[in-house]
Amino acid sequence: MAQVMEFKLPDLGEGLTEAEIVRWLVAVGDVVAIDQPVVEVETAKAMVEVPCPYGGVVTARFGEEGTELPVGAPLITVAVGASSLPAAPAAEAEGSGSVPRPLIGYGEDHSRPARRRRVRPVTAAVSAQPAVPVTAPVAPPVSAPTAAPVVAVPAGPVPVISPLVRKLAKDNGLDLRGLTGSGPEGLILRADVEAALRAPAPAPVPAAPAAPAAVAAQGERIPLKGLRGAVAEKLSRSRREIPEATCWVDADATELMAARAAMNAVGGPKISVLALLARICTAALARYPELNSTVDLAAKEIVRLPAVHLGFAAQTERGLMVPVVRDAQTRSPESLSAEFARLTELARAGKLAPADLTGGTFTLNNYGVFGVDGSTPIINHPEAAMLGVGRIIPKPWVHQGELAVRQVVQLSLTFDHRVCDGGTAGGFLRYVADCVESPAVLLRSL
Repeated sequence: MAQVMEFKLPDLGEGLTEAEIVRWLVAVGDVVAIDQPVVEVETAKAMVEVPCPYGGVVTARFGEEGTELPVGAPLITVAVGASSLPAAPAAEAEGSGSVPRPLIGYGEDHSRPARRRRVRPVTAAVSAQPAVPVTAPVAPPVSAPTAAPVVAVPAGPVPVISPLVRKLAKDNGLDLRGLTGSGPEGLILRADVEAALRAPAPAPVPAAPAAPAAVAAQGERIPLKGLRGAVAEKLSRSRREIPEATCWVDADATELMAARAAMNAVGGPKISVLALLARICTAALARYPELNSTVDLAAKEIVRLPAVHLGFAAQTERGLMVPVVRDAQTRSPESLSAEFARLTELARAGKLAPADLTGGTFTLNNYGVFGVDGSTPIINHPEAAMLGVGRIIPKPWVHQGELAVRQVVQLSLTFDHRVCDGGTAGGFLRYVADCVESPAVLLRSL
């Protein structure tokens, strides 16, 4: 006899507490295999395809696309053991599906044995669902004499809705804040919008006397959530907690560019400028470990970190992301180039895992790709420093006592003044500039 297993939104790791349903990958009645992705969700850090630990027939889905769910909320129910299920490999079928396999990389504590999930018969499970599945009929009949009324605009945020519903309302000039949703927990559905559009317009209300001061019309309101909300919170926290300072210097990058061209001319994997700068950074951090640290406010301690997990800024359609290259101090320029390329491709495709975006100890920010020379970036909390790199362009420069046109770059270091003073920060930045101007300096330090 088939048994219904309830799959809840798993812990996606790194303190994430909620996710928004972007796209369902299965429908009710579909047969799914163990570890098959069933839904694509967006967290504050990345797009994630969530695999289901059960194999069986999908009996219900919870939440429409655009709905934001907390961790632990039901996602789907799956009838396990139905006669129509495909045969599973022996390794997957072990235990008859009564204990789900852990979802690797989603915050599970693998040091503890997996907990058994409560198994319920199909009839009992369906009747006792804690939330209303999206397959339940919620739309009012088309011929209903009354529709969802347009009421006074309530205080507070509008319930999370599907992007399609937002577009339908916007195209018809409908204020969603005036609707009462018929979905789970007041969620506004498409049927609610269509009903409001069919409803007769209310009788005009006499205008109140004009206020003494003119009130400006509201502009477009964009929810500060998801990736944008996470970035806003992190940057605000950085400014609140970190007393940052910035120093900068111009450097002649002509020799560095020549060295890169020579390295790429011999064949093999191409080496990027960013990879060379990253290699210089790791060497500089070995000399100035104060800048590869974090501050523990509770313990009132500076924690110097043994490994360099190097974050780098990557601009994507979803906004600015900072993927992290693990153990950058152990990598060659070729390895760094390959890892930068891999993580950048995943970032632009929206497929970075949450673990790829966290755990950094130092950030390299190449804002020169935007065609600017300098910046004073905000430190990526809880790190202690960030190196900024401007564009590399031909400029007049005194070289060997004569005026010449050289490839010049501006380097800036923003640092946490709690972990070091200006002498350390200046020494770090000067060493980086020396390596840029004469790559042989880096070779002597290896």
